[in-house]
Amino acid sequence: MIAKLTGQVDSFDTDAVILDVGGVGYHVYVATRTLARLETISGVVSLLIEPLIRQDQISLYGFIDHTERQWFRLLLTIQGVGARVALALLSTLTPEALAAAIAQQDRVAVCRADGVGPKLANRILSELKDKVSTWAAFAAVPLQVNAEEKSSFSEALSALINLGYNRAQASQALTDAHKHSASEDTAVLIRQALQYLSPLKIHG
Repeated sequence: MIAKLTGQVDSFDTDAVILDVGGVGYHVYVATRTLARLETISGVVSLLIEPLIRQDQISLYGFIDHTERQWFRLLLTIQGVGARVALALLSTLTPEALAAAIAQQDRVAVCRADGVGPKLANRILSELKDKVSTWAAFAAVPLQVNAEEKSSFSEALSALINLGYNRAQASQALTDAHKHSASEDTAVLIRQALQYLSPLKIHG
């Protein structure tokens, strides 16, 4: 069974890439966040693969890191969540923000994903609330950061929550801001995160 593919991206689709591995093109579905990251990479890339077999069809789903693939597998255990919905959730929320939304039982955040209505969101929140580890739900900090960055991230997260944004919204915005800036200054992180939060409504 295919577990990993390494090659060059031949072409992009709205929800997939064609990965050329030794002259063989593999059609791999990916989340839009992964798609955006792949568009910035030139040369050889590696994707962790989760193959799903449905009757006479084999579909490949690709992930840049183990955390994203683990969340994909976890989401598929929920009745009503298929591969496309799981990818939609991972396209809308980072693993950290998704963990925070589950911990906070934030239905609004989960419903932002395409194909997720209130009933399905409630099922996801209910069934996963005991499966999400406490540190992942409440730390909501990118995995590869140093101690100073983690402290700044936590301080900025606290400040945004005090401004009225819920934890999932604040975590999502800070994670996005962190990807586009090397700054470790709390004030800078807050200003950048607010640019992502400005279209959102504040929830009490």
